[in-house]
Amino acid sequence: MKDYDNIILWLDYYNKGLSRNRGRKIAKSLAIYDPLLSELIEAVNSLGYDIPKDQINDSARYPRRPHIKSAYIMISKNNIIKNNIIKRIAEKMIQNRLKHKNK
Repeated sequence: MKDYDNIILWLDYYNKGLSRNRGRKIAKSLAIYDPLLSELIEAVNSLGYDIPKDQINDSARYPRRPHIKSAYIMISKNNIIKNNIIKRIAEKMIQNRLKHKNK
């Protein structure tokens, strides 16, 4: 059953190694190679969203790539445009990865 109160954010949306046809939702300049669920959660939390444990699925399979395990999180919709939040999370993931790399 479809959940209309939440936005689902798949890891594949941010994977630079995937084409848009295979699941990437953002420009390659905003994507990162092999994003981790922990990076996605960190980026979402730093934007001020709280993610309960039951809103995280680390063993799901993205429908366009059912042979590979992926993961997703769900955040409450609250008048958010999905494309905008995807872009903001991608920018935050890049910042966080650069910050961790420079340590």
